[in-house]
Amino acid sequence: MLSAVVGGIGALKGPLHGGAPGPALDMVFEIRDRAKASGKSIAEEADAWVRETVQAGGRIMGFGHRVYKVRDPRADVLAQAAEKLFARAGSASLYEDARTVEQVTLRVLEELKPGRKLQTNVEFYTALVLHGIGLEADLFTPTFAISRVGGWTAHVLEQIKEDRLIRPQSAYVGPTDRKWVSLDQRR
Repeated sequence: MLSAVVGGIGALKGPLHGGAPGPALDMVFEIRDRAKASGKSIAEEADAWVRETVQAGGRIMGFGHRVYKVRDPRADVLAQAAEKLFARAGSASLYEDARTVEQVTLRVLEELKPGRKLQTNVEFYTALVLHGIGLEADLFTPTFAISRVGGWTAHVLEQIKEDRLIRPQSAYVGPTDRKWVSLDQRR
């Protein structure tokens, strides 16, 4: 069981998975600071920031996913939670600025990377909600890991009880009549 939990925690290490909410929130704060310093709007600074980041080959945390090519439905749920949270706290400006950053980022990403379907993922609004409840960014990933430990442990206990490894079942539903094409003949 210890190995399963440690392995799960290890999978969250780094900025591309469990660590993505911190940089997503940092982006919003950096854009807000730039707008304040320059006298420009959040939208103008977000547009410039996204273009600079893409041109430099950087990643924009909270957008896109290696597998999913649609907007993460969890982002919608967390966006609603963030809106209520910040409205009740009387500080809706951070939420509104984040929404502006999101809208501009989606527009610029579609312009600069057409067809890539880089949509908002769960980390963008996770960061806002965790910040809104008072967590420091350094605690975002540990909080996520803690919430997963129960599930990881349940899987291990179930496998021990059944005395066999559980292998998730899946059924391929894609095209089946495809032919292999050598690399030199592909577009």
